[in-house]
Amino acid sequence: MTNEPKEQINQPVSEDRHSQDEPNVKERNLTANPGDRISDKSESVEEKSKQVAVDSPDITGDHITVPTYFVVDEPDGEKKALHHVKDAEEISDVIRQARVDENGNRIWW
Repeated sequence: MTNEPKEQINQPVSEDRHSQDEPNVKERNLTANPGDRISDKSESVEEKSKQVAVDSPDITGDHITVPTYFVVDEPDGEKKALHHVKDAEEISDVIRQARVDENGNRIWW
């Protein structure tokens, strides 16, 4: 009795990246969520405000919609589109500012 397999067993392994016709996802710097990507072309605040990053059910089954950009009002009256990933810290700052009164005291709901 021999332990040699009768047929060669081919297990799935990564292909040599030099043999690929196109760059893989990591090489193209793609994200898992297309809504996280920032366009290379210049877009207006109005165009950015219509983009959706997530539009699907979450783990609880509730349907979740998240905009790619959050539009906020600047102190000078201009509108600014903040990207939900790249500008997350600034979005948090805007939310914090919205939760204080004119004296800077935190308002709790």
